[in-house]
Amino acid sequence: MRPDFFRYLRPVFAVAALISAPLSAQGESAHGIAMYGNPALPPDFVSLPYANPDAPKGGRVVFGNTGGFDSLNPFTQKGTHPWQLRFLSHESLMGRSWDEPFSLYGLLAESVEAAPDRSWVEFTLREEARFSDGSPVTVEDVIWSYEMLGTEGHLRYRGLWGQIDAIEQTGPRSLRITFAETDRELALIAGMRPILNKAQWEGKDFANAPLSEIPMGSGPYVVTDYEAGRFVTLTRNPDYWGDDIPFRRGTMNFDEIRIEFYGDQTVLFEAFKAGELTAIREFNAEKWVTQYDFPAVTRGDVIKTEIPHAKPSGMTGFVMNTRRAPFDDWRVREAMLLAFNFEFINDTVTGGAQPRITSYFSGSELAMRPGPAEGRVLEYLTPYADTLPPGALEGYALPQSDGTARNRSNLRRATALLAEAGWQVEAGELRNAKGEPFRFTVLLRQGDTDMQTVMEIYSRALDRLGITTGIEKVDDAQYTGRLAELDFDMTPFRRALSLSPGNEQRLYWGSEVADAPGTRNLMGMAQPAADALIDAMLTTEDRDEFIAATRALDRVLTAGRYVIPIWNFDVGRIAHAKELKFPETLPIYGDGPQYMPDVWWYEED
Repeated sequence: MRPDFFRYLRPVFAVAALISAPLSAQGESAHGIAMYGNPALPPDFVSLPYANPDAPKGGRVVFGNTGGFDSLNPFTQKGTHPWQLRFLSHESLMGRSWDEPFSLYGLLAESVEAAPDRSWVEFTLREEARFSDGSPVTVEDVIWSYEMLGTEGHLRYRGLWGQIDAIEQTGPRSLRITFAETDRELALIAGMRPILNKAQWEGKDFANAPLSEIPMGSGPYVVTDYEAGRFVTLTRNPDYWGDDIPFRRGTMNFDEIRIEFYGDQTVLFEAFKAGELTAIREFNAEKWVTQYDFPAVTRGDVIKTEIPHAKPSGMTGFVMNTRRAPFDDWRVREAMLLAFNFEFINDTVTGGAQPRITSYFSGSELAMRPGPAEGRVLEYLTPYADTLPPGALEGYALPQSDGTARNRSNLRRATALLAEAGWQVEAGELRNAKGEPFRFTVLLRQGDTDMQTVMEIYSRALDRLGITTGIEKVDDAQYTGRLAELDFDMTPFRRALSLSPGNEQRLYWGSEVADAPGTRNLMGMAQPAADALIDAMLTTEDRDEFIAATRALDRVLTAGRYVIPIWNFDVGRIAHAKELKFPETLPIYGDGPQYMPDVWWYEED
């Protein structure tokens, strides 16, 4: 099944038109809510545009994860859990359409109402909404979930709680949330919080629950079997309450989803080749071309599918911890970028098939433009001119090599910058004025073979500069703990970014969380301009102002030289059993955690 790429692109233009349309009268109950303008789907929509409402139910699929798990509670900071659980077993008041920049439609809630300035939002629950044990989802459950997640839950859930001024029941099935500050996105974020069952946790320690205490949800799947660190089995609830609501039609079609765990990606791939797994996502373009020729593929039992998208590149690469010397100096970080011979490394690892990320929002209208800042972008940045990294105003582009293994020109420039920063070569080793050698360690997950290969090539270039690079591989639990404690020099980094960036930007780059344990601001960035630009993105009601603020933020991030970018995942690659099918119409966001398996189904040929 090969989708028509032009049919895929048409929704992008439709969304652009809707974004610029006048706002509907707010303060009225509606079936959905959008960040700007009106939701694209009408109140009587049948299903999401990229779902097949007639998809058959049934079948069993097996996916693979690397590492292990010691928790089945995806909502706490403690432990390592299968990342898929929160998407399959739990639901929120509203659900997101991945065919629009940022729009939500009723899920547990049948309607939403918001103030014209989005200072409050009100939700009305569906009368039929049920937890997996058949008990009703109540306003009390919702209010308790917001408080529990906001005070004892994972850090990703705590930010919203601090921005809520009041949360109160307004009717038998309705509640209103009033916000403490002006932020247009909060009304949508509030609609996306997972809802848990309050009664399950009476008298129990939510934050430190044992593995056996699995949170009850209202979602289509329930955990029916598991073995710690080895597998988890989820079964579709035959009494699931939401099969017939528009948002769910044609989704969550498999009877059983099993997640197997493997020591590393190599073992996982071999298991897929042997038929132990039903589908696998491939992120290496060269491997996609050269290693997917095993018998099941040649027989046609395994299909290779590519899913295009129109979302920003996001940032993938190696982040430097600026809380530690020597990465607290932008000149050193620029030298590290110069020494990273992307063209040669990309050719070696991916066959040169994947383009480089050029900025955090590259590949979209939100990306910074080349050359000096102009117009509204310049106006946003000028008040912070004295604090901006070099290149933010004048224009900045990532260094390019000549593609040869030696990369001599860029290494000479790197040497000059390092000397300017106080580093000189003595007896073949780079040292500062105190005589301390330039040594750092790259923290990797066990089994991350691609990143290890990249680092082995990179370390040879750094060795020519007199820099000693260590590689430390740890298991998933240790890796998660080290990041939470900010205990690393350099480590692989990935931030997926949407067409409607919002409050998550504060978590990724905000000054307030720069040094907080467990922060997602891994680079330790504390830049007043970035904070102000994120505020502008969240408060403006004008789409053009939003784009200008985001382009300005992209300049600050890229010129900050916090991450050594690698290749862009410009298309999703999924190899799967021939029995797995998906709709012809694709969402603008392409593949993602909530595309497969959500809208796929099992069907014998």
